[in-house]
Amino acid sequence: MNYTYIPLGKHKERSWYLIDAENQTLGRLSTQIANLIQGKNQVTYTPGSDSKVHVVVINADKIKVTGNKLSQKFYYTHTGKPGELKTRSLAELLARFPYRVIELAVKRMLPNGFEKSDLAKRLRVYAGNEHPHKAQKPKEVIFSK
Repeated sequence: MNYTYIPLGKHKERSWYLIDAENQTLGRLSTQIANLIQGKNQVTYTPGSDSKVHVVVINADKIKVTGNKLSQKFYYTHTGKPGELKTRSLAELLARFPYRVIELAVKRMLPNGFEKSDLAKRLRVYAGNEHPHKAQKPKEVIFSK
């Protein structure tokens, strides 16, 4: 009889990755980050199991987008009250909160369910070149463009 090996959370180690977003395309980078956070690059990947992967992204303000997305892509927020819909273009969001663009792209690529908020908390995005996670010794990951 064959049995399926499902690794327990206590058998997995926390791993930290550092990604430089400079001159990377937003969509391609965020899909690779979403796969990394879910643990799809690990041999012991099992859907629904905890991968214990944390990702630190630096230089979020230097990310690229293709086409006319800077002026044509919009982000919407609504408080629930009539007339409270707020609209921001990608250019405005990159100018004020460059880290939020990558956070939203990755969070929306994660699978729905109770894990979504837990996985999204493991992503740390910084606009500059510095980050406060040097003590965790993150491994630098280089994605092809």
